[in-house]
Amino acid sequence: MVRTKRIALGLTATALALGAGIGVAGMASATTTPTPSASSSASADGGTSAAPADGKGMRGGHGHGGFRGVDAAELATKLGVDEANVTEALKAYRDANKPTTPPAEGTRPDPAAKQAELAKSLAATLGIDEAKVTAALEELRTAEQADRAAALKTRLDQAVTDGKLTQAEADAVTKAVQNGVIGGGGR
Repeated sequence: MVRTKRIALGLTATALALGAGIGVAGMASATTTPTPSASSSASADGGTSAAPADGKGMRGGHGHGGFRGVDAAELATKLGVDEANVTEALKAYRDANKPTTPPAEGTRPDPAAKQAELAKSLAATLGIDEAKVTAALEELRTAEQADRAAALKTRLDQAVTDGKLTQAEADAVTKAVQNGVIGGGGR
């Protein structure tokens, strides 16, 4: 009886160690996911921000009112203004709109409303027509969505080639992303 308990305990410990190893490996592979390139800009959620050091946006969580990166240089070019002014305007907007409390479970800020707030703020700060800022942000967001969708397709194609997924599984992931069931690419 004692021997049976020891064997069961040993198998349980092995299963836990194996599970932890798989989890760590999964997390490690998730952290090696390519990030958008310097040509990438706004995100699917329409929020943005910039860090003064490099002019690129800070990354934030979807449910916390966080902002995905906007390339201040690209936005400045589209608006015809100095990059430093755009960087400062983005930083001021981010600082003024930091959430003070986490959102309720299962809620997300409205991306269209966040983008409209950002456009209004940038227009006022930079002295530019709000419609021009809105159009520039929308162009950057659309380009980011296309970049993310292409990156997802490349990763899924490689997973199929490597035998990690079947084509049907890759197609299912693509469909789930396109329909907003899961994140991972442009919607």
